[in-house]
Amino acid sequence: MGVSIAKVYGQTELAPVVTMTGPADTAADKAHTIGRPLPQVDVKIVDPLTGEVVPIGVPGEICARGYQQMLDYFELPEATAETVDAEGWLHTGDLAQMDARGCLTVTGRFKGMIIRGGENLYPREIEERLFSHPAVASVAVVARPSETWGEEVAAVLVPKPGETLPSATEPKAWCREALSPQKTPAHWFSVEALLLTASGKIPKFVLAEQVAAGKLTPLG
Repeated sequence: MGVSIAKVYGQTELAPVVTMTGPADTAADKAHTIGRPLPQVDVKIVDPLTGEVVPIGVPGEICARGYQQMLDYFELPEATAETVDAEGWLHTGDLAQMDARGCLTVTGRFKGMIIRGGENLYPREIEERLFSHPAVASVAVVARPSETWGEEVAAVLVPKPGETLPSATEPKAWCREALSPQKTPAHWFSVEALLLTASGKIPKFVLAEQVAAGKLTPLG
């Protein structure tokens, strides 16, 4: 229709835009990245556990600071301190990687990250692989507590209408064709539908609690 489309990324605490694609960006950049930081807005990608800036191309948490960021959460000093560090960086809780041009690509949410044996695993990568399985309508990947590894990967699958997933053998093999062993879920569950919030998001903390409590039907 002759309309120039741009993609923006941000959150309310950053009033609300942090990065944006430009008119000259390629269709691929507009489809797969969230663009570059706006002028006078600083952005860095850090290791969520150490706070150290990660190398180009390595996923980490998006941190930003600039003229548009919030001062604090109203009458919530502890929540403010958890979000804005001593140097004024606002920790978004979102995970992304930055390329050499300064373009960011979102990879997931820090709170959903799984730490297995000290290695950071990102659910989005695993979910995208499982979502491409012909019998899977929807999927959510969460952490399950493990005495050996600290956390292990658990997958909750919703079969497509008319399809069945009698065992974990097939989806596990599907994952292994594209993912390394530690990223392949060790625990598999099946549900008729995933719980959604009013805004259409999957409350993964609830799902993780259900997995840990043994409330979901396991695949054989």
